[in-house]
Amino acid sequence: MTNAAEATRTLVIERVVPHAPEKVWRALTQTPSLDDWMLKSDFQAVVGHKFNFRSEPNPHWDGVIESEVLAVEPHRELVYRWNALGLESVVTWTLTPTAEGTTLRMEHAGFAPDQTYAYEGAKAGWGRMLDTLVALLPRV
Repeated sequence: MTNAAEATRTLVIERVVPHAPEKVWRALTQTPSLDDWMLKSDFQAVVGHKFNFRSEPNPHWDGVIESEVLAVEPHRELVYRWNALGLESVVTWTLTPTAEGTTLRMEHAGFAPDQTYAYEGAKAGWGRMLDTLVALLPRV
């Protein structure tokens, strides 16, 4: 019998940024910074808060990502559900202080083996969003 966790794929992207975890945390959790680098949302860093990320709709998708905050440890970890287009997944942000600033780790878990298109799309999308976040941090 195959364990469901073994049957899924996880996307992990890490960046070392020359900013303190407190600054990175603000960019991850506060609007308008969050809206500037990611997607528009009604996010609040409160466990149990249900919210939506919103993108431009297209003929294949309404542009809504249904989400719920699962864990909040200020300046260290943020976890939320990410449900869209049949993908029920979890995004985990981990901030680790370093001598250079912060190691920012994004883990998007829950891609089924038949969701290669979603996995590849997430890989490209998260890469672009993290580039935008890094560029935005000096102004946060």
